[in-house]
Amino acid sequence: MEIRSLLPGESPRSEGRDQEHIARLAELEGPLPPILVDRRSMRVIDGMHRLLAAVTKGQQTIEVEFFEGSSEDAFLTAVEANVRHGLPLSHADRRAAAERIVTSHPHLSDRAIARTAGLGAKAVAAIRRRVTEDGAQLQARVGRDGKVRPLNSVEGRLRAAELIAERPDASLREVARLAGISPATVSDVRRRLESGELPTAAQQAEQQAEQQIERQVDGQVDREVVVPVHRGGRRSARRMRLVPSDPTVVLEKLVRDPSLRHKEEGRQLLRLLQQNAIRTREWSELTAAVPAHCGALVVDLARQCAETWMEFAQELDERVRTADRAVG
Repeated sequence: MEIRSLLPGESPRSEGRDQEHIARLAELEGPLPPILVDRRSMRVIDGMHRLLAAVTKGQQTIEVEFFEGSSEDAFLTAVEANVRHGLPLSHADRRAAAERIVTSHPHLSDRAIARTAGLGAKAVAAIRRRVTEDGAQLQARVGRDGKVRPLNSVEGRLRAAELIAERPDASLREVARLAGISPATVSDVRRRLESGELPTAAQQAEQQAEQQIERQVDGQVDREVVVPVHRGGRRSARRMRLVPSDPTVVLEKLVRDPSLRHKEEGRQLLRLLQQNAIRTREWSELTAAVPAHCGALVVDLARQCAETWMEFAQELDERVRTADRAVG
């Protein structure tokens, strides 16, 4: 490429160009490695010192390799190139580069960024905590080998346990692909289940399961999951149904159930549920309709109804638990 067609790119070096290094490169008689240039902007990503050395020697052209990608990827490539060869980056420059990469590439693991920036993984982890203290946290990151791994494998282990129960003949790789974990982790889950253990450490699994339930209920998910329980040194597992927070979603499903619709008692229950399934935004309209002189009476009646429904829920819950224990 003609040197005059190239532009200086963004450098991870805070102190600018090193004139002594340029002079040393200009004294070399052999050809220097090609510089890296962004094809779209014709800006130098890596090799600015080599370019200036060529100018010092009076060259009109220089050998280049083209880079195609985003400006964020170009900066990451520039940092990695400067760490691997040529004039080393200062520690301050490497930390500043890691901070920028954590922001622009949050999906990369601490070790992957550490290798790129020439830092330790612990240093990158500390930078990430400081930079993303109030930001959203991803559920998975890309490692140095390019593979995607979850930050917390508990959810993946729980999913693997469900898949193993549903598809006992499935291979480790198939379960791993569907659960988003490694085949080795699936093998450990299968070993734990065969030994009568939980798919992962009980306390950690229970905490993760609670978080999973909160997310799924908020997301209007209605399905059953295996939830680990760890109480008083005893470990067990129970199945929980995640109920959507919008009562209309539950009602629509219940109304479609023929076992309820085809019985008089079932239809009566559906009518009661439909009358009581009031959305939060409708409460203000109902309370505004109650005159002041009737307020105390409505309050007492509403509390009695709530207590009746609570007793109904407790009795039904005990019945469901008894049935689950009989099946298990």
